[in-house]
Amino acid sequence: MKQIATCIVAVLIAAVVAPGSAKSEILAMMNYESKPAESLKALKLTGAREREEGIAIIDVDPNAPTFGKILMDIPLPSDLVAHHIFYDRKMEKAYVTALGKPELHVFKLNEFPYRLKRIEVPKCEMGEDVIFSEDNKTWYLTCMNSGNVYVGDTATDKVTGVIDIPGTNPHGLMVLSDIDRLLVTNTITGDLKTPKEELIVVEASTHKVLGKLKMSNKESPSGVAPVELLRVPGSDPAIVYTTNMFGAALWTATWNPATKAFDVAEAFDLAPVDGGVPLEMYFVDGGKTMYVTTANPGSLHIFDMSKDPAKPKLINSITTGQGAHHVGLTRDGRYGFVQNSFINLPGMRDGSVSVVDLKAQKVVASMDTLKNLGFNPNSIVLLPEWNDLAGH
Repeated sequence: MKQIATCIVAVLIAAVVAPGSAKSEILAMMNYESKPAESLKALKLTGAREREEGIAIIDVDPNAPTFGKILMDIPLPSDLVAHHIFYDRKMEKAYVTALGKPELHVFKLNEFPYRLKRIEVPKCEMGEDVIFSEDNKTWYLTCMNSGNVYVGDTATDKVTGVIDIPGTNPHGLMVLSDIDRLLVTNTITGDLKTPKEELIVVEASTHKVLGKLKMSNKESPSGVAPVELLRVPGSDPAIVYTTNMFGAALWTATWNPATKAFDVAEAFDLAPVDGGVPLEMYFVDGGKTMYVTTANPGSLHIFDMSKDPAKPKLINSITTGQGAHHVGLTRDGRYGFVQNSFINLPGMRDGSVSVVDLKAQKVVASMDTLKNLGFNPNSIVLLPEWNDLAGH
């Protein structure tokens, strides 16, 4: 990439291949893309420039002398529109989804340099999330606009099937192998004009669509756009949370063993706490604490789940930056790194990474490296040395 200097090979090997050799550093991986022209003008970054994409590894430790330094950069095709980065459950491989091409990319995290392998997914119009089965043997790629979910083998990365769900826009997915179910959010079309309101229930063993769960008390079409899904760790019967992106609320789908169906309910209304556009969820402390990001105006919300996992208690809402989206959480529970940009939307594309001290529950620094270069990070994960999967 033209704006990011190439690093010395010795520095890359020390920082990326053997992160334990450096004491004061926390390395994060972010895929990024160019900010729109109007955002560049606001940052006083003028002049004609070509659109760029890539994956950068940056030191995000606020106490490190290399805080904010780019240690590695992997250019990507400028028309890929790389969306998110997902780790398998063993954190041995990383998967990169794309909105611009019917491709899924994967690379091994123990190889240097990283070598991206392209997986063809021709019937996938917009690749959103990659979710793994509990045994890590199977991955699922949700595809918005095309109404389907690709299924693949994690060991070989061969596509093993496609689940067709006509008339839907799959985004989030949760695997519930113990009850032979998949839950898939029916979110919105790529133009953001037709938000849906359901979770799709699929039989995991047969890929048969069994029905829908409406995630709203409002008259249909409510347009609440459920987007992400996450199971409360250890919940039995299973409790699965969803973020209603345009409904500003958290909802639950709880398995009922007697009826062999899900009971749905609103768990928390985020509107009174200025929690517009809720997106990602994370569980730590064995499910006793939940973190939720909301993109408009941009916050990280902390919930206590210890008394009743179906009725979260809000502890604090921390202002981060416009477009608060993904969070990289350290294994020791000290830091949360909030990536502030949501698909380059106006008012939700700050481009910074807020460093949150989770013990003090406050923002202690802002990592503005990509923002100052005219880029928006689209997702963030810490390298495996530091990363907490946090229920994912």
